[in-house]
Amino acid sequence: MGVLETILVVLETICSLALIVVVLLQSGKESGLSGALTGASESYMAKNGKGGMDKALASATKWVAIAWAILTLVLSFF
Repeated sequence: MGVLETILVVLETICSLALIVVVLLQSGKESGLSGALTGASESYMAKNGKGGMDKALASATKWVAIAWAILTLVLSFF
């Protein structure tokens, strides 16, 4: 196992854990863990649709999943 492959495996492990955490923090149809952490879901930001933790978590999920998929494809060539 080369140094580059070791670095990629560590990065994929970190990315996998981050993806699990980000998905678990998202709220479902009812207020989930993110609602419990942030307080009431009827906050000023939630009412106006600007920002908000759920929007940020959805974006983070997308980017972490893309990074994980790319790392998985790169590792498949080693």
